[in-house]
Amino acid sequence: MKEERFFYVPQAAVVHELPEEEAAHAVRVLRLKEGDEMMLMDGEGTFFRALVTIASNKHCGYEIQEVLPQERPWASHLHLAIAPTKMMERMEWLAEKATEIGFDELSLLDCRFSERRVVKEPRLEKIIISAMKQSRKAWKPVLNGMQDFKSFIAQHTTGARYIAHCYDEVPRVNLFEQLKGQSALVLVGPEGDFSIDEVRMAVEAGFVSVDLGRSRLRTETAGLAAVMMMQLSQQHG
Repeated sequence: MKEERFFYVPQAAVVHELPEEEAAHAVRVLRLKEGDEMMLMDGEGTFFRALVTIASNKHCGYEIQEVLPQERPWASHLHLAIAPTKMMERMEWLAEKATEIGFDELSLLDCRFSERRVVKEPRLEKIIISAMKQSRKAWKPVLNGMQDFKSFIAQHTTGARYIAHCYDEVPRVNLFEQLKGQSALVLVGPEGDFSIDEVRMAVEAGFVSVDLGRSRLRTETAGLAAVMMMQLSQQHG
């Protein structure tokens, strides 16, 4: 059986043509031609079965044959806010794997000990989209650009909110034991951790101080562990 090919098309129900990069992949790499079948995803919860109507060097038009609304695999909103690592490859790995596991939103934090304060968001967005297609996720995670830590925590004042850190001076509880299947926002710091003042600031703002287990984790591993815990809580909450 021929493998179904998925393409990401925002507003797929109304545009009727693949975006330029997707069109190039469909026509030049996969060599799709008029009459071939393909699958589209709009990133907002719907798949579409479609037929190619135009296949040229720069264009790939389609006609929708079937609309396939998807059931959301988890009920709550799962949000990871993290300080990007110095080596961007590690953050790209996190974005890819977290998308495969399943979450809703990724925010980038500029913290006191951050070693990276500039991120090429378009590249990170491409990695998220690629992972979404590969793992057949009907919803595309939202990527939010770099934001100052203090401003970020001031804006996120409701819901279940947690800050993961390694300071013994600030009492912590285990994140997974706190999660009850509800919407959650988890903050993960840079490679040097949050500053203790940032942790205390977050706790004063209503964030719960948590650990991610007994192991000391790299930033990207901690981020992925947090996403996995949030995802698992949806099944056992």
